[in-house]
Amino acid sequence: MAWPRVQLVVTADDFGYCPRRDKGIVEAFLAGTVTSVSLLVNGTAAESAAELARRHSIPTGLHANLSEGRPVGPARHHASTLLSPEGFFLGKMGFREALAAGDIALPQVREELEAQLSRFRELLGRAPTHVDGHQHVHVLPGVCQVFAEALQAFGVRFTRLPVERGVGNCAWLEAPARAFACTVERDARAAMGPFSRHGLRWTDAFVGLSTCGRHMSAHRVLASLARALEDIPAGSALTAELMAHPGYPSVPPAGGCGEGPDAFSCSWERLHELHVLTAPTLRDRLAQNGVQLCAIDDLDSKRPGEGVPCEATREPFLEPSPL
Repeated sequence: MAWPRVQLVVTADDFGYCPRRDKGIVEAFLAGTVTSVSLLVNGTAAESAAELARRHSIPTGLHANLSEGRPVGPARHHASTLLSPEGFFLGKMGFREALAAGDIALPQVREELEAQLSRFRELLGRAPTHVDGHQHVHVLPGVCQVFAEALQAFGVRFTRLPVERGVGNCAWLEAPARAFACTVERDARAAMGPFSRHGLRWTDAFVGLSTCGRHMSAHRVLASLARALEDIPAGSALTAELMAHPGYPSVPPAGGCGEGPDAFSCSWERLHELHVLTAPTLRDRLAQNGVQLCAIDDLDSKRPGEGVPCEATREPFLEPSPL
């Protein structure tokens, strides 16, 4: 059977963050757009989320978390460079600043990652289909090496490489968001070496940095895929991942990873993503353009070297469409 032109995995992050977020994620999965979820095992709703995953047979991976809430590993009981004096992770930027300053002990990162992988197995009774990073911590310098080592040791082969073509030119992104996206891309490109050396695999293309929150629309998702396909020869196969954060917004104090829900999870933008993902427009546009929605396990039989971007021309992927 011929390969479809594009196989797209749509991953909903932050599963287990709170019951309201999880309710929306399950609705998006049952609607047929979300095809995979990434579970926060230190989320306050991790156990009920695992039960939802089993009930609905949702392909589930681990959303490795080193930046929000409380740890699940040995750091819970001892002083750790990963934590604040209050016993919480250092935050999205705090962790990055401490890492850049040389204040993070990478063996402690390895311990926490292994603890989260073990906790995932306790909750689901199996290994994760994939492992990515909450707030993209898995591609950070140094962290990416111990991350790759831990995944190899646990037999996990799939991860996420958050490199979105053209994201630096997305004028609708606010300057701080665009700068952060470009930094994530730079780190992800540097992480490719360690990931490859430890046998990890990822999709050929990634979308999600430019389509997060209020910026998500059917047109922008497909336009981002079109940018990824600009140099792919006609008839070639390509795999892609769309990162999403849908759900019903968290309502404090419920939710979070031990210190209550953050502004991101409480935002109306989570509901906006849910509406985009459950409306028929996105699914219809994807189907019209030959995109096959699939789970990460469906990519397992793809042969090495297939779908790798190369310098060649290809037919236009999208017909012109208004925003």
